Amino acid sequence: MVAVLGAFSGMSVRDVPEAARFWRDVVGLEVDDGDIARLHLPGGGHVILYPKPDHMPATFTVLNLVVADVGVAIQELGANGLHPERYPGMRQDEDGAMRGNGPDIAWFTDPSGNIFSVLVD
Repeated sequence: MVAVLGAFSGMSVRDVPEAARFWRDVVGLEVDDGDIARLHLPGGGHVILYPKPDHMPATFTVLNLVVADVGVAIQELGANGLHPERYPGMRQDEDGAMRGNGPDIAWFTDPSGNIFSVLVD
């Protein structure tokens, strides 16, 4: 077996400074700036945000943020100009959350078009 000493994730973005500002100023997470930014996650993990000139947004959820209440998270993100994505065929309520079909969850996109969610785990 491999002796794994740690792990982290990464996602490409079209513009690292723009991504760092978004995650820090809109979502409220700690970010270390740099050519490759480090997005700090609650609990000690991190995600690197790296530039990719021909960036194509992920078509799947790249990051799930656990919250106490999805409705409150939607309101707080909305106060920062962010609104939930709506997907055809998904039973989402008027706030944009899907409830009662697994965890309560709502999806958003970052400035690079990558999908992330807020959910109650």
